[in-house]
Amino acid sequence: MRRARFGGGDFSQPIAIARADELGDLAGQINTMGQEIAQMLDAKRALLLAISHELRSPLTRARLNTELLPETGDTQDQRSALLRDLAEMAQLISDLLESERLSGSHAALNLELTDLGELVNEVVASLSNTTPLQINLAADLPQLQLDRTRIKLLLRNLLDNAQRHGQGPIELNLSRAGNDLLLTVRDHGSGIPADQLPQLGQAFFRLDAARQRSTGGVGLGLYLCRLVAQAHGGELVLENAEPGLRACVRLPV
Repeated sequence: MRRARFGGGDFSQPIAIARADELGDLAGQINTMGQEIAQMLDAKRALLLAISHELRSPLTRARLNTELLPETGDTQDQRSALLRDLAEMAQLISDLLESERLSGSHAALNLELTDLGELVNEVVASLSNTTPLQINLAADLPQLQLDRTRIKLLLRNLLDNAQRHGQGPIELNLSRAGNDLLLTVRDHGSGIPADQLPQLGQAFFRLDAARQRSTGGVGLGLYLCRLVAQAHGGELVLENAEPGLRACVRLPV
């Protein structure tokens, strides 16, 4: 039986109590309820994946039709605005699909021996932002078995979050810390209110409840980073750096 996790619980594992009394009846009811919850969560995941897949085709058609609009006259601004909105919707669908793939017990990684320092340089070279970036990569770091695509997603999301919410240069460091490789990304913004810091990195959590376009995103970026780290046996820790926010990713060697 597949396991369905919710809030750290595992509802697919039955309580092993074989008694012909009230306690036994209660255990049987709990087991039935656990199985029903597991089935409900599996159905929710399947529905979300199906809807997300089905939305991709009409979005692609809408984007292609928008690109056919003339780029001159009064339609230029409308065309650009439509393409931006469609790109945001497509990115949201991709993030939802990826979060469901990584959060399920059936998540699979395409692991290959990877030099994380080279991967960091590859991602940084592909960025188009103008925010100053200070990179410090320790020498002679061991290679790891990583899913390159998912680690690239993690790196891009961490750097994008630092760029959108920080000020001044972004610091990116990669070093060895005991039996782990430690990747840190720090901005120099205003940081996070202490009472909201534990919620940062949860799905759909945003500090700006108004969801202003200037800040971008819907609260899935850091959540995906956490899932990617956990899928590799590591963890993501978010902390105030005074000033700014520091995101620390630990990956086991």
